Amino acid sequence: MVERRMKKVFLLLGVLMVSGLGADPEAQNIVPKWVQSGFYASGKRTIDVLVIHSTYNASGGDKYHLSAILKQFQRYRVAAHYLIDRQGTIFQLVRDSDIAKHAGRSALPDGTGNINSRSIGIELMNDTTDQPTELQYQALTELIAGLSARYPIRHLVRHSDIAPHRKTDPWNTDWEGIRKRLIPYGLTF
Repeated sequence: MVERRMKKVFLLLGVLMVSGLGADPEAQNIVPKWVQSGFYASGKRTIDVLVIHSTYNASGGDKYHLSAILKQFQRYRVAAHYLIDRQGTIFQLVRDSDIAKHAGRSALPDGTGNINSRSIGIELMNDTTDQPTELQYQALTELIAGLSARYPIRHLVRHSDIAPHRKTDPWNTDWEGIRKRLIPYGLTF
């Protein structure tokens, strides 16, 4: 019994090491779901920006079907590092060390560009009519805290903040609420 539990602990720690996160694996609830496109391998890079997005399946059928969303990403040759489903499960799609194509033509409010090269993209599974669930907010908070413990994060931005003339997501999110949830972690963005 103890040996079986230790194997599980080592497996979960291995997932975190691969993903680049140092937080508690059970709290993070991270599931590797590696995509094959929408990113490119990178050497060492400095990660100091987190970009929050929204996504859903716009192709018909279940709007929150994971495989359908991933097929859309593949069709448009885009990806984010993480995707949080409606139940709060965090799927890691791209390794932190790789550059995901999630921000497009964008710039920080100070005019700094090349966002993909220095950021991690996080998708919330919701559409223009639904709000994120409480489970998604909890998972997002824990993920941001875990990433901030690992990387020198200076900017937490919405996709609409960095591409205001092109993008409107993340949709229907309580942005101030997200910021308030991060205060107990010592994070103020």
